[in-house]
Amino acid sequence: MLVIAIDSPVSVSSGVRRWSCDGGTTFGRGRTAGAVADSAGETRAGAVAEIGDPPTTNATASSPLKTWLPRRITVAFRAEVSRLNANRWGLFRGCLIQWCIVSNQPSLSQLQRAAVRELLRVAPVIDEVGRRFAAAGHEIALVGGPVRDLLLGRLSNDLDFATSARPDQIETCLVGWVDARWDMGRNYGTIGARVGEWDLEITTYRSDSYNGASRKPAVSFGDDLEGDLRRRDFAINAMALVLPERRFVDPFGGMDDLVNELLRTPSAPATSFGDDPLRMLRAARFVAQLGFGVTPEGVGAMRELADHIDIVSAERVRDELVKLLLARAPRLGLGLLVETGLAGHVLPELPALQLEVDEHHRHKDVYEHSLTVLEQAITLEDRLDGGGPDLVTRLAALLHDIGKPRTRRFSDDGSVTFHHHDVVGAKMATKRMKALRFPNDVTADVSRLVELHLRFHGYGSGEWTDSAVRRYVRDAGPLLDRLHVLTRADCTTRNARKADRLRRTYDDLEKRIDRLLVEEELASMRPDLDGRQIMDVLGIAPGPLVGKAYDFLLERRIEEGPLGAERARAELLSWWASAETGGAAP
Repeated sequence: MLVIAIDSPVSVSSGVRRWSCDGGTTFGRGRTAGAVADSAGETRAGAVAEIGDPPTTNATASSPLKTWLPRRITVAFRAEVSRLNANRWGLFRGCLIQWCIVSNQPSLSQLQRAAVRELLRVAPVIDEVGRRFAAAGHEIALVGGPVRDLLLGRLSNDLDFATSARPDQIETCLVGWVDARWDMGRNYGTIGARVGEWDLEITTYRSDSYNGASRKPAVSFGDDLEGDLRRRDFAINAMALVLPERRFVDPFGGMDDLVNELLRTPSAPATSFGDDPLRMLRAARFVAQLGFGVTPEGVGAMRELADHIDIVSAERVRDELVKLLLARAPRLGLGLLVETGLAGHVLPELPALQLEVDEHHRHKDVYEHSLTVLEQAITLEDRLDGGGPDLVTRLAALLHDIGKPRTRRFSDDGSVTFHHHDVVGAKMATKRMKALRFPNDVTADVSRLVELHLRFHGYGSGEWTDSAVRRYVRDAGPLLDRLHVLTRADCTTRNARKADRLRRTYDDLEKRIDRLLVEEELASMRPDLDGRQIMDVLGIAPGPLVGKAYDFLLERRIEEGPLGAERARAELLSWWASAETGGAAP
């Protein structure tokens, strides 16, 4: 397969050989030139021609193909290129070739279209990088994730390069061009830079060796691109675009793996995962992000080497789990972690949810329920002010029932209970998240949501008083919107009537909350007197008594709504007098 992008006006007829379409029609010079050129025989800058899947199998002058082409920047038709060498097009690259791939996979056209679109966007930057390093006598290539994402049509502004240049030489090549430059790890050969909207990470070719006791390799610089690609985690991340000629390099079949949606290591999986066990978590993360599958050999190696993940720092484990949870399909990645035994080392509370089902089926499959709650919470994230993905909400959804295994009890009648699993689960969530070095605020928020996730079930059919609603809002605090999402997501019953009743009941609660928020400024609920006023009324100095008086007034505010300054003063004095006469200790 060959993809061509036109980046400047030029006649292309002289560069075309023979191409045949599925229907057998042969394209000579003129026909092919007509396919990529306008009526004057000249291309427009930025036009794209792809030789991929045709919209029709008949390419006669009166066919739909001819009328289809002018309406599309991207045109596609299948070509026989088995006898062509991509490098034969080198003399046209300056004005004609923007992207060139040779493969026998007819299903690549979608990837190729995505690649061309992304390449046209990033071309000015990578071309300049290529020119600068080539002028200095160095090899350089766009590598890894950016090449993968370019083919998937999801290129970010982070660009990774590999080069034969050493760190000092890298810096020399960037002088006078980049907006900023920094040292990202000179011992590892990496220099960072920023050019406009693009962040560049340029690393000297490397050859890593591992000793098995640590995932940190002994690094030595190399001079070979293929050797550098071999040390990558998966074949889809071991592709490169050599610059400035834009030659596509794929020594380990990463393109085929993209087409087949497969994660495969360049070397034997046991060797790759043994060298760096974090790659096993990265496999689960890519499964969640891309929806790809891992080869059977890879899954087997993950099972065999699961305990090797223990040598990886908690911070690195946490970072991969966060990326997995924020992906489009975290259930897939989490399922792989559980299946291979990795979850037992990094998040043991998750496989522990796979409780044996009681013979009377009187409780849900807690593991599947938790994953479903996570999925449903994701669909509700648009209710949050910041939208999604939202890490706190997703963590709370995943962990909300982790207290159930410890609190499960069987009654004499065979029923199953999980009393106080919300409180127990909140403590367990705190402990696990601290072990994984999550920030304190994230840990506190997730733990609080786990603790509150059952509160709504006391609402019944709307029996709560206004004071109970105020208390619900007060206890949730800034997490109220997330608690709304978690509570709604926690309904996984297959009974449509019950699900509808729960949904309508929570709708009613939210309406009551919204009404009180407007009427009483509930979002900023505080006593009717502040600390200074309390001290003036009671004639006391700053200290613990002020806090107790404040809490008393806040409790009255929750129970009765706004009191007003005069009534609050009277109730405060009454409380104080009762305390002084022994009626209640302040």
